[in-house]
Amino acid sequence: MVLKIGLVGCGAIGTEIAKAIDRGEIEASLVGVFDRNVERAGELARSLSSEPPVLELLDLVERSEIVVEAASQRAVPEVAKAALERGRDLMIMSVGALLDRGLRRTLEDLAKIHRSRIYIPSGAISGLDGLKSAGSAKIELVTLTTTKNPKGFAGAPYIEEMEIDLDAITEATVIFEGSAEEAVAAFPANVNVAATLSLAARGSKVRVRIVADPKTKVNIHQITAEGSFGRISTRVENVPFPRNPKTSYLAALSAIATLQSIAEPIKIGT
Repeated sequence: MVLKIGLVGCGAIGTEIAKAIDRGEIEASLVGVFDRNVERAGELARSLSSEPPVLELLDLVERSEIVVEAASQRAVPEVAKAALERGRDLMIMSVGALLDRGLRRTLEDLAKIHRSRIYIPSGAISGLDGLKSAGSAKIELVTLTTTKNPKGFAGAPYIEEMEIDLDAITEATVIFEGSAEEAVAAFPANVNVAATLSLAARGSKVRVRIVADPKTKVNIHQITAEGSFGRISTRVENVPFPRNPKTSYLAALSAIATLQSIAEPIKIGT
Protein backbone atom coordinates (compact mmCIF):
# COMPACT_ATOMS: atom_id res chain seq x y z
CA MET A 1 0.00 0.00 0.00
CA VAL A 2 1.43 3.37 -1.04
CA LEU A 3 1.77 5.89 1.78
CA LYS A 4 0.08 9.25 1.11
CA ILE A 5 2.34 12.12 2.20
CA GLY A 6 1.47 15.79 2.50
CA LEU A 7 4.44 18.17 2.69
CA VAL A 8 4.41 21.45 4.64
CA GLY A 9 7.43 23.63 3.92
CA CYS A 10 9.23 23.80 0.58
CA GLY A 11 12.66 24.94 1.70
CA ALA A 12 15.90 22.93 1.59
CA ILE A 13 14.72 19.94 3.64
CA GLY A 14 11.20 19.87 2.20
CA THR A 15 12.61 19.96 -1.33
CA GLU A 16 14.95 17.05 -0.62
CA ILE A 17 12.09 14.98 0.81
CA ALA A 18 9.85 15.77 -2.16
CA LYS A 19 12.56 14.79 -4.65
CA ALA A 20 13.21 11.51 -2.83
CA ILE A 21 9.50 10.64 -3.10
CA ASP A 22 9.49 11.70 -6.75
CA ARG A 23 12.49 9.45 -7.49
CA GLY A 24 10.69 6.47 -5.95
CA GLU A 25 13.09 6.15 -3.00
CA ILE A 26 10.10 6.03 -0.66
CA GLU A 27 7.10 3.80 -1.33
CA ALA A 28 4.76 6.76 -1.16
CA SER A 29 2.96 9.39 -3.17
CA LEU A 30 3.22 13.12 -2.57
CA VAL A 31 -0.43 14.17 -2.51
CA GLY A 32 0.26 17.87 -2.15
CA VAL A 33 2.57 20.62 -0.94
CA PHE A 34 1.92 23.70 1.17
CA ASP A 35 4.07 26.70 1.93
CA ARG A 36 3.22 30.22 3.09
CA ASN A 37 5.31 31.29 0.12
CA VAL A 38 2.97 30.10 -2.63
CA GLU A 39 5.49 30.92 -5.36
CA ARG A 40 8.11 28.69 -3.74
CA ALA A 41 5.58 25.87 -3.35
CA GLY A 42 4.63 26.14 -7.01
CA GLU A 43 8.28 26.15 -8.08
CA LEU A 44 8.92 22.92 -6.17
CA ALA A 45 5.76 21.24 -7.50
CA ARG A 46 6.67 22.07 -11.11
CA SER A 47 10.18 20.68 -10.66
CA LEU A 48 8.79 17.21 -9.86
CA SER A 49 7.73 14.68 -12.47
CA SER A 50 4.54 13.96 -10.49
CA GLU A 51 3.81 17.71 -10.14
CA PRO A 52 1.71 17.47 -6.95
CA PRO A 53 -0.92 20.17 -6.37
CA VAL A 54 -0.22 23.23 -4.25
CA LEU A 55 -2.89 23.08 -1.56
CA GLU A 56 -4.14 25.00 1.44
CA LEU A 57 -3.14 23.43 4.75
CA LEU A 58 -6.47 21.81 5.68
CA ASP A 59 -6.99 20.44 2.18
CA LEU A 60 -3.51 18.93 2.26
CA VAL A 61 -4.20 17.33 5.64
CA GLU A 62 -7.46 15.81 4.39
CA ARG A 63 -5.70 14.12 1.47
CA SER A 64 -2.77 12.78 3.54
CA GLU A 65 -2.07 9.79 5.74
CA ILE A 66 1.02 11.47 7.17
CA VAL A 67 1.81 15.18 7.22
CA VAL A 68 5.48 16.16 7.11
CA GLU A 69 6.32 19.48 8.77
CA ALA A 70 9.50 20.96 7.28
CA ALA A 71 8.68 24.64 7.73
CA SER A 72 9.71 26.25 11.02
CA GLN A 73 9.19 26.09 14.78
CA ARG A 74 6.55 28.80 14.49
CA ALA A 75 4.58 26.65 12.04
CA VAL A 76 4.53 23.55 14.24
CA PRO A 77 1.50 24.34 16.47
CA GLU A 78 -0.85 25.08 13.56
CA VAL A 79 0.37 22.23 11.36
CA ALA A 80 0.49 19.67 14.17
CA LYS A 81 -2.97 20.44 15.52
CA ALA A 82 -4.49 20.42 12.02
CA ALA A 83 -3.01 16.98 11.35
CA LEU A 84 -3.61 15.31 14.71
CA GLU A 85 -7.15 16.60 15.16
CA ARG A 86 -8.03 14.87 11.88
CA GLY A 87 -6.39 11.60 12.87
CA ARG A 88 -3.37 11.96 10.61
CA ASP A 89 0.14 10.88 11.51
CA LEU A 90 2.72 13.63 11.73
CA MET A 91 6.46 14.00 11.24
CA ILE A 92 8.07 17.05 12.84
CA MET A 93 11.40 18.38 11.57
CA SER A 94 11.36 21.64 13.60
CA VAL A 95 11.55 19.64 16.80
CA GLY A 96 12.71 22.62 18.86
CA ALA A 97 9.05 23.62 19.13
CA LEU A 98 8.44 20.56 21.32
CA LEU A 99 10.57 21.94 24.14
CA ASP A 100 7.49 24.01 24.91
CA ARG A 101 6.08 21.59 27.45
CA GLY A 102 2.54 22.90 27.10
CA LEU A 103 2.56 22.38 23.36
CA ARG A 104 4.14 18.94 23.70
CA ARG A 105 1.49 17.80 26.17
CA THR A 106 -1.26 19.13 23.91
CA LEU A 107 0.10 17.24 20.91
CA GLU A 108 0.61 14.05 22.92
CA ASP A 109 -2.99 14.22 24.12
CA LEU A 110 -4.30 14.83 20.59
CA ALA A 111 -2.27 11.91 19.25
CA LYS A 112 -3.67 9.59 21.93
CA ILE A 113 -7.26 10.72 21.43
CA HIS A 114 -7.13 10.38 17.64
CA ARG A 115 -4.78 7.35 17.60
CA SER A 116 -2.17 9.15 15.58
CA ARG A 117 1.61 8.91 15.73
CA ILE A 118 4.19 11.68 15.92
CA TYR A 119 7.55 10.89 14.30
CA ILE A 120 10.74 12.78 15.11
CA PRO A 121 13.72 11.91 12.89
CA SER A 122 17.22 11.80 14.38
CA GLY A 123 18.17 14.84 12.30
CA ALA A 124 21.81 15.82 11.89
CA ILE A 125 23.18 13.58 14.67
CA SER A 126 23.99 9.91 15.25
CA GLY A 127 23.75 7.64 18.27
CA LEU A 128 20.17 8.54 19.14
CA ASP A 129 19.20 4.88 19.48
CA GLY A 130 21.88 4.41 22.16
CA LEU A 131 20.73 7.51 24.01
CA LYS A 132 17.12 6.31 23.97
CA SER A 133 18.24 2.98 25.42
CA ALA A 134 20.30 4.76 28.07
CA GLY A 135 17.23 6.80 28.98
CA SER A 136 15.66 3.62 30.31
CA ALA A 137 18.26 3.79 33.11
CA LYS A 138 19.64 7.07 34.45
CA ILE A 139 21.31 9.77 32.37
CA GLU A 140 23.14 12.31 34.48
CA LEU A 141 24.21 14.77 31.80
CA VAL A 142 24.20 15.20 28.04
CA THR A 143 26.47 17.75 26.41
CA LEU A 144 26.29 18.98 22.82
CA THR A 145 28.96 21.06 21.13
CA THR A 146 27.88 22.39 17.75
CA THR A 147 30.48 23.98 15.48
CA LYS A 148 29.59 25.75 12.24
CA ASN A 149 30.97 28.35 9.90
CA PRO A 150 29.84 31.81 11.12
CA LYS A 151 27.68 32.33 8.03
CA GLY A 152 25.54 29.42 9.21
CA PHE A 153 24.41 31.51 12.21
CA ALA A 154 23.40 34.59 10.23
CA GLY A 155 19.99 35.93 11.23
CA ALA A 156 19.72 33.92 14.46
CA PRO A 157 17.84 35.84 17.20
CA TYR A 158 20.78 35.49 19.61
CA ILE A 159 23.25 36.89 17.08
CA GLU A 160 21.07 39.92 16.46
CA GLU A 161 20.21 40.46 20.12
CA MET A 162 23.85 40.29 21.23
CA GLU A 163 24.97 42.27 18.16
CA ILE A 164 27.64 39.72 17.31
CA ASP A 165 29.64 40.63 14.19
CA LEU A 166 30.03 37.24 12.51
CA ASP A 167 32.35 38.70 9.86
CA ALA A 168 34.77 39.75 12.59
CA ILE A 169 35.28 36.18 13.85
CA THR A 170 38.69 34.97 12.63
CA GLU A 171 39.17 31.81 14.73
CA ALA A 172 37.04 29.20 16.51
CA THR A 173 34.99 31.15 19.05
CA VAL A 174 32.41 30.02 21.60
CA ILE A 175 29.42 32.29 21.00
CA PHE A 176 26.87 30.58 23.27
CA GLU A 177 26.61 28.25 26.27
CA GLY A 178 23.36 27.28 27.94
CA SER A 179 20.54 24.75 28.23
CA ALA A 180 18.84 23.03 25.31
CA GLU A 181 15.76 25.21 25.83
CA GLU A 182 17.86 28.38 25.74
CA ALA A 183 19.79 27.19 22.68
CA VAL A 184 16.67 26.36 20.68
CA ALA A 185 15.18 29.79 21.42
CA ALA A 186 18.45 31.55 20.56
CA PHE A 187 19.19 29.58 17.38
CA PRO A 188 15.86 28.13 16.14
CA ALA A 189 17.21 27.25 12.69
CA ASN A 190 20.52 25.79 13.87
CA VAL A 191 20.21 23.47 16.87
CA ASN A 192 17.01 21.47 16.58
CA VAL A 193 19.33 18.56 17.43
CA ALA A 194 19.49 19.93 20.99
CA ALA A 195 15.74 19.46 21.31
CA THR A 196 15.93 15.97 19.82
CA LEU A 197 18.60 15.05 22.38
CA SER A 198 16.52 16.44 25.22
CA LEU A 199 13.47 14.41 24.19
CA ALA A 200 15.50 11.22 23.66
CA ALA A 201 17.16 11.68 27.05
CA ARG A 202 13.69 11.85 28.62
CA GLY A 203 14.12 15.22 30.24
CA SER A 204 17.70 14.77 31.48
CA LYS A 205 19.80 17.93 31.53
CA VAL A 206 21.27 18.84 28.13
CA ARG A 207 23.97 21.50 28.02
CA VAL A 208 24.76 23.16 24.70
CA ARG A 209 27.91 24.90 23.54
CA ILE A 210 27.92 26.67 20.16
CA VAL A 211 31.14 27.48 18.34
CA ALA A 212 31.59 29.67 15.26
CA ASP A 213 34.67 28.64 13.28
CA PRO A 214 35.44 30.40 9.96
CA LYS A 215 37.88 27.63 9.02
CA THR A 216 35.30 24.83 9.04
CA LYS A 217 33.31 23.86 5.97
CA VAL A 218 31.16 21.27 7.76
CA ASN A 219 28.57 21.36 10.55
CA ILE A 220 29.97 19.45 13.52
CA HIS A 221 27.88 18.00 16.35
CA GLN A 222 29.82 16.38 19.19
CA ILE A 223 27.74 14.65 21.85
CA THR A 224 28.60 13.00 25.16
CA ALA A 225 26.19 11.36 27.57
CA GLU A 226 27.04 9.99 31.01
CA GLY A 227 25.02 8.02 33.51
CA SER A 228 24.49 4.71 35.26
CA PHE A 229 24.75 2.94 31.87
CA GLY A 230 28.28 4.23 31.23
CA ARG A 231 29.34 6.82 28.67
CA ILE A 232 28.37 7.50 25.05
CA SER A 233 30.38 9.78 22.78
CA THR A 234 29.60 10.58 19.13
CA ARG A 235 30.86 13.10 16.60
CA VAL A 236 29.24 13.88 13.27
CA GLU A 237 30.66 16.14 10.56
CA ASN A 238 27.82 17.09 8.27
CA VAL A 239 27.89 18.64 4.83
CA PRO A 240 25.68 21.77 4.92
CA PHE A 241 23.09 22.44 2.23
CA PRO A 242 24.64 24.82 -0.37
CA ARG A 243 21.44 26.89 -0.46
CA ASN A 244 21.02 26.91 3.31
CA PRO A 245 24.20 26.52 5.41
CA LYS A 246 22.10 26.59 8.60
CA THR A 247 20.87 23.09 7.72
CA SER A 248 22.85 19.86 7.42
CA TYR A 249 22.24 17.49 4.52
CA LEU A 250 22.02 14.61 7.00
CA ALA A 251 18.89 16.18 8.53
CA ALA A 252 17.04 15.70 5.24
CA LEU A 253 18.42 12.19 4.84
CA SER A 254 17.15 11.28 8.33
CA ALA A 255 13.67 12.45 7.33
CA ILE A 256 13.81 10.33 4.18
CA ALA A 257 14.99 7.31 6.17
CA THR A 258 12.16 7.79 8.69
CA LEU A 259 9.56 7.86 5.92
CA GLN A 260 11.12 4.77 4.35
CA SER A 261 10.88 3.01 7.72
CA ILE A 262 7.20 3.95 8.04
CA ALA A 263 6.44 2.63 4.57
CA GLU A 264 8.47 -0.58 4.88
CA PRO A 265 7.40 -3.71 6.82
CA ILE A 266 10.77 -4.31 8.55
CA LYS A 267 11.96 -1.84 11.22
CA ILE A 268 15.65 -1.62 12.11
CA GLY A 269 17.06 -0.09 15.30
CA THR A 270 15.62 1.03 18.62
